[in-house]
Amino acid sequence: MTQEGEGQRLRLPLLQGVLPVDRAGLTRDVLAGLTLAALAIPGTMGYTKIIGTPVITGLYTILIPMALFAIFGSSRHLSVGADSATAAVVAAGLAGMAVRGSNEWLALCSLLALMAGVLMFAARVLRLGFLADFLSRTVLVGFLTGVGVQVALLEVSGMLGLQRTSNDPLLEIVHDLRLIGESNAYAVCVSLAVLAVILGCRRISERLPGGLIAVVGAIGISWALGLDAHLETLGAVPSGLPTLGLPHVEWSWPLLQKLLPIAFACFVVILAQSAATSRAYAAKYSDRFDENVDMVGLGMANLGAGLSGTFIVNGSPTNTAMVDGGGGRSQVAQLTTCALVLVVLLFLTGPLAHLPTAVLSAIVFLVAVKMIDIKGMRRICTVARAEFWVALLTAATVVVVGVEQGILLAMVLSLIDHVRRGYRGTNLVIVADKKKRGWQTVPLNEPQAIAPGLLVYLFSHSLYYANAGQFAEEILRLARNGTQPPLRWLCVEAAAIGDVDFSAAAMLRDTAALLHQKGIRLLFTNVSAPVRSQFDRYGVTDAIGVDAIYGSIHAVVVACEQQAGVLRETAADQAGDGSKA
Repeated sequence: MTQEGEGQRLRLPLLQGVLPVDRAGLTRDVLAGLTLAALAIPGTMGYTKIIGTPVITGLYTILIPMALFAIFGSSRHLSVGADSATAAVVAAGLAGMAVRGSNEWLALCSLLALMAGVLMFAARVLRLGFLADFLSRTVLVGFLTGVGVQVALLEVSGMLGLQRTSNDPLLEIVHDLRLIGESNAYAVCVSLAVLAVILGCRRISERLPGGLIAVVGAIGISWALGLDAHLETLGAVPSGLPTLGLPHVEWSWPLLQKLLPIAFACFVVILAQSAATSRAYAAKYSDRFDENVDMVGLGMANLGAGLSGTFIVNGSPTNTAMVDGGGGRSQVAQLTTCALVLVVLLFLTGPLAHLPTAVLSAIVFLVAVKMIDIKGMRRICTVARAEFWVALLTAATVVVVGVEQGILLAMVLSLIDHVRRGYRGTNLVIVADKKKRGWQTVPLNEPQAIAPGLLVYLFSHSLYYANAGQFAEEILRLARNGTQPPLRWLCVEAAAIGDVDFSAAAMLRDTAALLHQKGIRLLFTNVSAPVRSQFDRYGVTDAIGVDAIYGSIHAVVVACEQQAGVLRETAADQAGDGSKA
């Protein structure tokens, strides 16, 4: 939830995730940052395999982007860096545009990061933080599950020591099965050892840096036993800081047009995933954060990524959970991680040359498997079967068709679900609660008169072209209901109606006329001032009469009871005159 008002006045425009510094928890934040570095360094190197860039670019995603978000963002908890979901989107989107792993490929990755940053800044200017609300949890679970399956299948070849021949996970796994007899025994043993170490560490404690232990151990064993001659290793890894500058691409509008759908897909994933993660931890610790400020931080992080020769970064739920589990409660933890990565880049890249690539494949495989949210899918299936099929369709689309298509489908399905829920609400009938001497609601199929000849209909949404038909249908159905005494007035409780468009106004005039033909008058109560002005402007007031609009249900009931009394007296007088005659 966006926090505004008083909280904003008390906070500086920068370092909102750092200040005020909790001196008592400073040591805890630093230790959490060291833990994050130990777990994230091998993880980010693994993400470079997904996206197809040099392993050093994984470290670059930690150095500058993470620091920039810590400075410009508002969340005290969100950890920004490489992410498997956006890496998969980029890898799938760029397939065929350049040779995977080439300088041109890396330049396109960096350009996409710049474009994602620009989209973030544009969204901040337009205050589009609310767009994160339009990706439902259901489709996100399905999308991330699909990404997990896709990435896991693509990493099997690397774990077997086979060359990847396709970015299609199904084709690749079929290829791996056909050539499984040609697997590199050294690569298979290394992969199994890495899996055993990481899973074993997890079993002992989630805080144990299993990935780091596996990487360090693999480097040591590879160097000592000369495994470079038997399986593929990283080779020379450049040391030092990244060179800042624009990507070396042939800038042109057609190129930007090709990249824009990929950048937009990443933008949507970043916005939804980052906002959801920030919200969860802000709520957990009752901290302030602002989605629009976070968009600036994410925009700066991706700008830094693009200018430092690396790829798109995202708010990482995994890294954020690592920091939280390590006791981190502010961006001091992330800044500590940046400092440690700086030391690695300056002094410790040499040993990375001996790291078998199978190690990274195994690490990525486990990350991908963890993304496959079987528990979440099972829960959705149990409590919301219809939404489960939506999540399953999204996951299947990612695996079978592609990541870009999957995120597009996720957006479309979320919007369809939003529209479905938003325009057709559950409307009710208001009746008298005699025990509490007030009002209560009953379903439309159990209508009861609140007073003799009077029904009160509660409409739960604004009135516009999409739900005007539902309104008219339900009103006329209530009018046909055989109440005793016969229905004379049908009142609409309009407190929830915040807007009426031209189409809905025409429907109201027509409905009032149809009811009039049946001897029933259409009334309204609790009409807001803006809606009342719309009634006047669209001719609804003229159609129903100025005296048909009341300030409360009680006023309607009193007025109708008085009119009913007058009608009874008139009928009695007419009957008396008739008997005398």
